[in-house]
Amino acid sequence: MPDKKALRVVVLDDGEMNNLLMITALQPIPGCTAHDFTVPAQALAFASVHAEEIGVFVTDYEMPGMNGVEVIRALRRIPGLATVPVVMVTSFDQRSLRREALEAGATDFLAKPADPVEIRARVSNLLALSCALMAQRDHAAQLAREVAAAVSLVEEREREIVSTLMRAAENRDTDTGDHIARVSAYAGLIADALGMPAAERRQLCLAATMHDVGKIGVPDAILLKPGALTPEERREMERHAERGWRILGGSASPVMRLAAEIALSHHERWDGTGYPHGLAGEAIPLSGRIVAVADVFDALTTERPYKQAWRAERAKAYLVENAGTHFEPRVVEAFLARWLQVEAGVVAMQATECLPDAA
Repeated sequence: MPDKKALRVVVLDDGEMNNLLMITALQPIPGCTAHDFTVPAQALAFASVHAEEIGVFVTDYEMPGMNGVEVIRALRRIPGLATVPVVMVTSFDQRSLRREALEAGATDFLAKPADPVEIRARVSNLLALSCALMAQRDHAAQLAREVAAAVSLVEEREREIVSTLMRAAENRDTDTGDHIARVSAYAGLIADALGMPAAERRQLCLAATMHDVGKIGVPDAILLKPGALTPEERREMERHAERGWRILGGSASPVMRLAAEIALSHHERWDGTGYPHGLAGEAIPLSGRIVAVADVFDALTTERPYKQAWRAERAKAYLVENAGTHFEPRVVEAFLARWLQVEAGVVAMQATECLPDAA
């Protein structure tokens, strides 16, 4: 046996004498504990409880209530036993029966009356196979844990970077911290409605928090101005998109690359009249199209130095009115599909799933 861990062999036959002969034949195998049953349901229940320790399952074919093929099918449905070696013992030498058993998941066959030497040889080989499969599974699980730990470390470092950038932004504008949390959460709702996988959705939420990081370079006189901006002030404000791209771009981190993409593109418009590059339609990255809706909705419903907050229904009507011009219609529809969650204030809770603790 290549593995020191003891494995269990389940023997199922409705004849007690047949079970005794099988158990006796298996006794010399080191590291093997055999358990015999005459009732299929009891054997399957035992195998289910000890799934991680089952090395081989041996079953007769002819049994009352449930034949060997039905037993194999039931065994394969038990979690953890989809690949355990199964031996069918039968006095039948029918090609159709063997084919049916193989299709059900049988690994090997023994003919009655089985020779003890052959029993030990077959079962020993299959136990070795089980050990190899278990070792492979354990190795894969260990690799998965190591990868998860490495990914967690990278994500934590990324969250630290985001936290630093967010604190810098908050020092410029007391509303920015709440704004980016809400935009992140709205973006997550939209991404969910669009069917984006959970991992990508989390990445988008985190990246979306940095959409306005370029405003760090906007003078306070413009950023906090209570009145309308002059054309020159407007141009300076619009430079924050490319400034954010320069701050975030060039990183090897997928999150930072996505954040740079969002920073650059979230002020582009579906009809091509946005900035900084006048992109239109699907030439605008999906991340930018999503954050555009989230950003504008939150800006409209939040009080700013230059405006009063809109009611949610008025902001919703604005999104609908501008779908196809400012916004991609599909993204607006996705946002409206989560409208009940927006009204219920769920976004505040969801924001915590994406944002750094320091936020």
